[in-house]
Amino acid sequence: MADASADDSVEKGRAERHAARMARKKAHIDAAIAAADAERGLLLVITGNGKGKSTAAFGMAARALGHGMKVGVVQFIKNRTDTGEEAFLGQHAEWHVTGDGFTWDTQNRAQDIATAERGWAIAARMLADPSYRLVVLDELTYLLSYGYLDSDLVLDALAHRPAMQHVAVTGRAAPAALVELADTVSEIADVKHAFRGGVKAQAGIDL
Repeated sequence: MADASADDSVEKGRAERHAARMARKKAHIDAAIAAADAERGLLLVITGNGKGKSTAAFGMAARALGHGMKVGVVQFIKNRTDTGEEAFLGQHAEWHVTGDGFTWDTQNRAQDIATAERGWAIAARMLADPSYRLVVLDELTYLLSYGYLDSDLVLDALAHRPAMQHVAVTGRAAPAALVELADTVSEIADVKHAFRGGVKAQAGIDL
């Protein structure tokens, strides 16, 4: 009986300490939420070597569409038009696949630059139109790091877009200037990938 009482006392003390910690945490979080009262368009950059950058951006697109927002998507580099995201989200968002394929497939820098500029013309139109509440620029980072687009031109368009327009940019190796301009930057790490275990890209997971 004594041992049971001691156990009850220990558990009660643990519960009380937990409740006190959570109360302090709640007060801190509530104060931070109350202080964050601004509302404006955000520039979000999703970068890193891990899988899931485009997936995260398309998740935001689905969320925005669920709120009745107008969404535009421009995919650079990529040239597939048979992906699950386009098949589904493309029914509700304006969707453009503007690439010719990965650079190791095209092996033609002049062609890649011309293709990038055509895609950017579509993106620039969206970035100037306040009716688009979310614009996804998928794989844009490559066009900047490879020098296919004028970085100053791109950054200026992003900086001077409509006040309530959100933009999500994806791709590896986001340039420092883009990271500096962004409001939110997430880096996805490459810890492990099925491809290196001999598993091919599969519908529903990779495309």
